[in-house]
Amino acid sequence: MRASRLATFTLAACALAGCGLRSAVSVAFALDKGTPRDASVFVDEEFIGLLGYVAAHGVRLPEGEHRLTVERDGYFPLDQILISDREPIALRVRLTPIPD
Repeated sequence: MRASRLATFTLAACALAGCGLRSAVSVAFALDKGTPRDASVFVDEEFIGLLGYVAAHGVRLPEGEHRLTVERDGYFPLDQILISDREPIALRVRLTPIPD
């Protein structure tokens, strides 16, 4: 596996597992009806996984400020700053289709 892919995979796995020295905060995702489960989820510009998988398993983020982006072709992206500070985060995700 190439080094850049390995680093990306390791970071994604770390975000899902919550590894690291700082304490981690759980982020739970709830999907609104019609939101595509195959949308891509990024944390701090690193691909984490597809929305359906991430919603089913959640994410653990180190304490601090993080940029969450959820995007899929044909939909307006969700781009949000999350502040993780010891309390679990519940996030509702709704992607709106781009009109023709």
